[in-house]
Amino acid sequence: MLANIYAMLISVTLIVGTVFIHYEVLTTRWPVEKQFTSVRRGMIRLLAAIFFAHVAEIVLYGAAYFLMHGHFGLGTLTGAMDGTVMDYMYFSAVSYTTLGFGDVIPAGPIRIVCAIESLNGLVLIGWSTSYTYLAMQRFSRAARRLHADLHPDAGVS
Repeated sequence: MLANIYAMLISVTLIVGTVFIHYEVLTTRWPVEKQFTSVRRGMIRLLAAIFFAHVAEIVLYGAAYFLMHGHFGLGTLTGAMDGTVMDYMYFSAVSYTTLGFGDVIPAGPIRIVCAIESLNGLVLIGWSTSYTYLAMQRFSRAARRLHADLHPDAGVS
């Protein structure tokens, strides 16, 4: 019973950590400069930062699995694993993206963390998608304004 409570506390801590990482990346100002190529670069930088945030979040969960595995009665991960750090990162990525190959199987209270990671990953990927869509709209508007400023006779529809 106590192990389940620890697993829930670890899950809440990981959610807070991943939301913090994601929020900080998404609220970084992504300046739209005066050149169209800079708008393009701004979008590429944004996407790279979002990808980095997801990788950091996967690593955070992977580190938690590494520390939880076989310790404090929190359960184990079994299956196609050699026990390397990359095994935990792999399992975390499969869980975070809700891919779920099933070649690594959680047992014990660690399953709670795995289930929460899938939900957390789904929410954060959705957040990234909506933010990217809104940023693309903003960058496109900036590019149209720039085009209109450079070519006032062309007309912007």
